[in-house]
Amino acid sequence: MNLKHLVVALSVGVATLAGGIAHAQQDVQNRIIRFGYGLNEQSNQGRAAKVFADEVARLSGGKMQIRAIGAAALGSDVQMQQALIGGAQEMMVGSTATLVGITKEMAIWDTPFLFNNEKEADAILDGPVGQKVMDKLQEKGLVGLVYWENGFRNLTNSRKPVRSVDDFAGIKLRVMQNPVFIETFRTLGADAVPMAFSELFTALETKAVDGQENPFNTILSSKFYEVQPHLAVTNHVYSPWIMLVSKRYWDRLSAAEKKVLMDAAVKSRDFERKDTREEGARALAQLKAKGMQVTTFSPADTDAMRSRLTRVNASIATNVGMDLWNEVQGELAKLRR
Repeated sequence: MNLKHLVVALSVGVATLAGGIAHAQQDVQNRIIRFGYGLNEQSNQGRAAKVFADEVARLSGGKMQIRAIGAAALGSDVQMQQALIGGAQEMMVGSTATLVGITKEMAIWDTPFLFNNEKEADAILDGPVGQKVMDKLQEKGLVGLVYWENGFRNLTNSRKPVRSVDDFAGIKLRVMQNPVFIETFRTLGADAVPMAFSELFTALETKAVDGQENPFNTILSSKFYEVQPHLAVTNHVYSPWIMLVSKRYWDRLSAAEKKVLMDAAVKSRDFERKDTREEGARALAQLKAKGMQVTTFSPADTDAMRSRLTRVNASIATNVGMDLWNEVQGELAKLRR
């Protein structure tokens, strides 16, 4: 092919591509989509929400606009989930743990010590099992797009250092509004108090509760170090977030609009996980610098905590169904081989 023919071929290719994009965007309407999240704008959640919004605008040629609203201004995760189901709100990102009352299979992600590392979590959540669990939401009026990462959860409190499972005793601990979390921490000996995240800082400040458990990033971005002197590195649960769309809203979208949201969601997921992991490594050092007293569990103490939670795991397996439990355990066994 000579140069002239190459230029012509490239021109035709560019024109075809541009025509295809233009044709796809003909099926995209002007839409403003409210996207709620719980943390503040400066958090990993806030940064990823901005990436999502920017990508939706880019892919839709500016026709679809994400109005990202953080700091639980649209309500708690539970309140936003109900707003999506009812069609009063379009999108959100929040914890999978607060979905357990809607879709029982979501409790599989609350299993203590389910994942050994982020690589295992990514493989399971982004694979067939993760999709199968996500698809269950559609029966309840929600559409799951992707899983983001909240991260491995750790314990803070204002009463005492926690170095072993016996130290949980006597701590009034805020937990998510989720039966698995309530049972887990009561089994470990804490006084578990279910509470919305939006109420948590004030509860810690006023000593209505002694402690809470969240990943390092959230402890830092929510400034819990101001009212919580003790941090125990327990890594007791890997906690995913999930991006949700109201099914009532989703069903009104064209195929092109759905593709815009899904493609942007995948980009935001990849950004959010990388950002969260990089920040998590820095966050622990910053929490120490801000005066938190950090304790760690020995392998023997971690094993003791795992052993005490055997009954909780059996209860989760029963509640989510043994087929799902065995499928997840089988996939993890393959990864670990």
